[in-house]
Amino acid sequence: MSHVLDRPMATVSARAAEATERARHHLLSLQHEEGWWKGELETNVTMDAEDLMLRQFVGIADDRLLAESARWIRSCQREDGTWANFYGGPADLSTTVEAYTALRMAGDPAGSPHLRRAREFILDSGGIEATRVFTRIWLALFGEWSWDRLPVLPPELVLLPHWFPLNVYDWACWARQTVVPLTIVASSRPRRPLGVSVQELRTGKPVPEPDSPLTWAGAFQRLDSVLHIAEKFPVKPLRRIALSTAEKWIVDRQEADGGWGGIQPPWVYSILALNLRGYSTRHPVLRKAIEGLEGFTIRERTEEGWVRRLEACQSPVWDTALALTALLDSGLAPDDPALVKAADWVLREEIRSEGDWQVRRGDLAPSGWAFEFANDHYPDTDDTAEVILGMRRIDHPEPHRLREVLDRAAAWTAGMQSKDGGWGAFDADNTQTLCEKLPFCDFGAVIDPPSADVTAHIVEMLAARGEGDTEPALRGVRWLLAHQEKDGSWFGRWGANHVYGTGAVVPALVAAGIPFEHKAVRAAVAWLCAHQNPDGGWGEDLRSYVDPSWIGKGVSTASQTAWALLGLLAAGERGPGVERGVDFLVRTQLPEGGWDEPHFTGTGFPGDFYINYHLYRLVFPLTALGRYVEVTKHEHAG
Repeated sequence: MSHVLDRPMATVSARAAEATERARHHLLSLQHEEGWWKGELETNVTMDAEDLMLRQFVGIADDRLLAESARWIRSCQREDGTWANFYGGPADLSTTVEAYTALRMAGDPAGSPHLRRAREFILDSGGIEATRVFTRIWLALFGEWSWDRLPVLPPELVLLPHWFPLNVYDWACWARQTVVPLTIVASSRPRRPLGVSVQELRTGKPVPEPDSPLTWAGAFQRLDSVLHIAEKFPVKPLRRIALSTAEKWIVDRQEADGGWGGIQPPWVYSILALNLRGYSTRHPVLRKAIEGLEGFTIRERTEEGWVRRLEACQSPVWDTALALTALLDSGLAPDDPALVKAADWVLREEIRSEGDWQVRRGDLAPSGWAFEFANDHYPDTDDTAEVILGMRRIDHPEPHRLREVLDRAAAWTAGMQSKDGGWGAFDADNTQTLCEKLPFCDFGAVIDPPSADVTAHIVEMLAARGEGDTEPALRGVRWLLAHQEKDGSWFGRWGANHVYGTGAVVPALVAAGIPFEHKAVRAAVAWLCAHQNPDGGWGEDLRSYVDPSWIGKGVSTASQTAWALLGLLAAGERGPGVERGVDFLVRTQLPEGGWDEPHFTGTGFPGDFYINYHLYRLVFPLTALGRYVEVTKHEHAG
């Protein structure tokens, strides 16, 4: 590749040291003056299409904004007329329908070549009728789909006690924050003008037959039919109480930045719900919410003009925690001013307020960190573990203050352990699968059960604190050993996929005292070695979440190569496979010190929603190279 540095032949270790220094300088140059790091969180164009539909619905559509967003959406369309959910991925029907609708709103004629190609794919794939429920809800808002052909979401759900099946706390935090406002939207059954029609995207095919009544899916489909009848005759006093309760539930959880949960779905659906409850766009709550979306907006000038796109979320705490570890592993002094400044910012971000997690763990003192700038209701265990892993190594001028915060956060994290010994990201024991059977749940994960990657990060954190022999850590280790796949890998819930899971678990097990010779470690090493690409790197396509033939297979990327190396280095591996992986990172490094990575390697909802964390391509390779340089330096010295 012409943009990759040419280097004279030297030892792998020496070249790795040079690459580490370049990457470290580049990462330091990206630090914000307040101390944090944040890379763009790139997703797909549904964020932009739904933003345009939201603005149309609440009456704040803007011609300039519409043109800039449409320009971005067009730039993401592929030659076959479709849009995908990740770089190089298969065409996605729902994403293509939403993008098509947005471009029609922007004035693109239905007969234009690019929309004609998109429409051919849509109709061949089943039309609007075959899209996910969320897409059809957006179209129903504008009369382009019938509310009668959508699952019922009764607002009375919010009145169910915590112990009752299908109460809102049985849902994952991201799902409950979406479902509660959607109960208001669905019960209101609104219909406002879109300005265009997309009826040409309908096939006219009849509704498919329901599943067998002997299955959960079939039973809930029939229950939904009953609820549709009941919706015409609601118990009015109870309905009024439910709507009022749902409204208060939403308002109480608005964050300082105006959003909900720091992520796009609850944010936009809460705006819709409150608007339908009578809040105008001038109301302080909605004004704050709409203005807050601007903080998630990226504008860039291109040859075609300005483009505008939205981030579905922002990851400053996560990125900063990973950056701290990367810089420390690269040899930066623990008292370096950049690290101290970052630590001061992180300390200010500790969450000391109450949150939904207390429904299941009400006896825990609040602490921890969230993923985003503002998400005080939902700290998560994964971010907190990574923060502690980085912060504990910093030589801070106020060591007692640092230790007090980290001790409190570690106690909170350990207390969030689920009954089975693993950890979910946001809640404990969020494992009730019944809500997955509802007709509404055809997109994304709706519960937050323990996962190998999160559990591994927490076990590694506890071991680093000298707590590897405590009961929470031991139970976590047992959970990890019990959940190893038959092929020797681990499933990666929040990163793609088995490479991520395996690269997280092996360092955790070794840190907790599992020897290199343990059969689980040897099986993991064998799996990683077997899935190394001919170019020396590792990659795993996101299709591995739905198609097992893709597990461990994909174009080599910098972040995934780093994950594999972290696992191998932790397991004591130093052979040709490791050197080829390090050489891949050295060869593909860009002149400024980073790496090029268009492929998405982050996961939001397995099988449905994926993320390209733009800082992953830098922090993880820097961590892997730094650790390689350190171990080889000591081995050569020995």
